[in-house]
Amino acid sequence: MAEYIPTIGLEVHAELNTNTKMFCSCANDPLEKTPNTNVCPVCMGHPGTLPVMNREAIMKLVRAGLAMGCSIEKHSFFERKNYFYPDLPKGYQISQYQVPFCREGALEIGPHRKKVRIERIHLEEDAGKLQHASDDATLADYNRAGVPLMELVTHPDLDDPEDVRAFATELQLILRYLGASDADMEKGQMRVEVNLSVRPKGQTAYGTKVEVKNINSISAATRAAAYEIERQSAALDAGERLVQETRGWDDVRQATVSQRIKEGSADYRYFPEPDLPPVVLTDAEIEALRASLPELPAARRERFTREYGLPSGDIEILTVFKELGDYFEEVVSELKAEDNPISGEAADYAKLTKVAANWLITQLQPKLFAAQASPHDTKIAPALFADFVVRVASGQIGSTAAQTVLQAMWETGEDPEDIIRAKDLSQVSDAASMNLFVEDAIAQSEKIVADFKSGKEPALKALVGKVMALSRGKANPQLAEKLLREKLQ
Repeated sequence: MAEYIPTIGLEVHAELNTNTKMFCSCANDPLEKTPNTNVCPVCMGHPGTLPVMNREAIMKLVRAGLAMGCSIEKHSFFERKNYFYPDLPKGYQISQYQVPFCREGALEIGPHRKKVRIERIHLEEDAGKLQHASDDATLADYNRAGVPLMELVTHPDLDDPEDVRAFATELQLILRYLGASDADMEKGQMRVEVNLSVRPKGQTAYGTKVEVKNINSISAATRAAAYEIERQSAALDAGERLVQETRGWDDVRQATVSQRIKEGSADYRYFPEPDLPPVVLTDAEIEALRASLPELPAARRERFTREYGLPSGDIEILTVFKELGDYFEEVVSELKAEDNPISGEAADYAKLTKVAANWLITQLQPKLFAAQASPHDTKIAPALFADFVVRVASGQIGSTAAQTVLQAMWETGEDPEDIIRAKDLSQVSDAASMNLFVEDAIAQSEKIVADFKSGKEPALKALVGKVMALSRGKANPQLAEKLLREKLQ
């Protein structure tokens, strides 16, 4: 079998979360379940109606382009893309071809920051949605028809299915940070199309490109790319001739299926939209949009690494779940202001931030997922969580007691100190009390003591467990281990 080199480019569509549709005043409401509710003569393509551009959609798209380093076209216009499909009520789509708003940007992906060039980002209107009610009946819902739709086209810079996953994930995150799109693929708010070809190793010319559509998740896009590499390679090995076509992804069969021969741009008969004026953006408008950009995911990762020194896995979670990362920073701010016995030294401050991140990610985040809530929707204010972190890090409460305290905070919003006092959860660390627990544990564990003295180190852990049981979980385990070792040696 010959060795083949894959070449992959992506086309990504994302619905912009404006209040109204692209060219009319109908609500842009992806949650509307009743078919054909958000429609009007304009988005239904009735004769004599005239479109009016949605300025908010243009501004959101330009901000996205600026976030990805694109150059912005100050003079642009819309065009008609002519084709017939039942979910396209006008018989054409208002789109852009010759002069897109954004050109030649780039996105860095993956741990090695691989650069993927962006050829263009343009704005168009979405089509409706077809529902196949049965084998012989198809229903059309036009609520989505006319929703502003961003289309991003990459250069063919990807060469591995995992590149597809990394690019789509990072783009989705950027759109959410910008507030431009919810980019939920399960709801159809973001769609990824894979353009892929393979060529024999050593050949410079690209192979025959195949486009894969109807992909409903980032994971499916990754699997579709892997399948196409295998399919095309096997076809070339068998001496078959590949054709440029559009294929669909069948999630049940985990395979691509042929749909139609791919159209070229001439088939769409593009021409300038006669009912819309050209779009002119000033330098001042573009620079104002640039200045409004928030901190983006890549910048947050770099800053969190520099400022907090957290493990890369923690940083990624606090980046992907932006609200959790925001809440973490509010907690850290409270820790800096807190008058506590730990935050005075740099080493201890680093410990506090790591304890805060660990408890947020491992304990609070599962509660948020189960409740489908944001950290700021809970009863635990950042100041309360900071207080909790200090008590955990200083050893005032052990890990078991800390989970009890956090659960009570989640349910009531009470101060950790009040919960600890009411439930008598303070960790025992004074020498006199600890000595009593340690001596009782030794007296009640003759065999375990003998095992330890014979060189079986794990026996010491069993003795610590005995101390914890005698103290009802309140003993300081580190101090218990230290005292046990001293007494037994």
